[in-house]
Amino acid sequence: MTKYRHDLPQRRGGLFLADGGMETTLIFHEGIELPHFAAFVLLDSPDGRQKLKQYYEAYLAVARQHGTGFVLDSPTWRANPDWGDKLGYDTAALKAINVRSIAFLESLRASWERPEAPCVISGAIGPRGDGYKAGNMDAAEAEAYHAAQIAAFVEGGADMVTGFTLNTVNEAIGIARAAKAQGIPAVISFTVETDGRLVNGETLRQAIEAVDRETAGAPEYFMINCAHPVHFAKALEEGEAWVKRIHGVRANASTKSHAELDESTALDAGDPRDLGRRYRDLRRAFPAMRMLGGCCGTDHRHAQAICEAILPPRALSA
Repeated sequence: MTKYRHDLPQRRGGLFLADGGMETTLIFHEGIELPHFAAFVLLDSPDGRQKLKQYYEAYLAVARQHGTGFVLDSPTWRANPDWGDKLGYDTAALKAINVRSIAFLESLRASWERPEAPCVISGAIGPRGDGYKAGNMDAAEAEAYHAAQIAAFVEGGADMVTGFTLNTVNEAIGIARAAKAQGIPAVISFTVETDGRLVNGETLRQAIEAVDRETAGAPEYFMINCAHPVHFAKALEEGEAWVKRIHGVRANASTKSHAELDESTALDAGDPRDLGRRYRDLRRAFPAMRMLGGCCGTDHRHAQAICEAILPPRALSA
């Protein structure tokens, strides 16, 4: 059911919540083993689907309490050919699970959505390789590589797709082109290092402007994920056109670098209230940032703190 594919409600205004650090929550809070950090494997069992349902429902409850819209991102960050091969999923199995991931979210939307609180379904795309290390694909190769997963989301009825934790311009260009060719809106979400730059040294401005230039502005908007606000807040410049293309943030709970997080054996959940205040400051400086969620280390408590910091008191009691 392509309910919003041709009219994304988050483009019209209002605050939209998303989930947080799915994999870190399931591993560290729920004690679930996720091979190669892949949550999509849970879709293959009744118990796994129930765990995912409970995970999403915790965030949907926060959104209901605060009267926000919601973007449901599928648990398919690892469901691409390279990672699928490591997990024993061939081409047919990957297509099937990507299609089914959208049907799974559709059932959640059907029970939660209200006219005043739209719920958008997005197919989540992860990088071909490691989100913390630069890949070496050119744009054409990236377009061909990600086209199959995007096609599965189109077939499943997703409203949009989002490329998360991207650290190279070429991969972002490829995803945007593949989505455009298949007629589905795409969002590009970059990750940055502690200096606010992509892993190869490019600035956010350079990355966003390059993607827009090479795709004729194909992405619906851009986001930043898998980095703490202290890492990227200074890289944003008020009033500049490229910043206005950033409509969302899904930050890490921790201020640690990617390298430090990679080596960590314990979860760093940071300070939810502090994170909420930082989101509030970002919203005040950049009102276009209306898509808010979390990434590594965050859970529904961080979503609650973000809403409490940003929404006016009258909205909290509505």
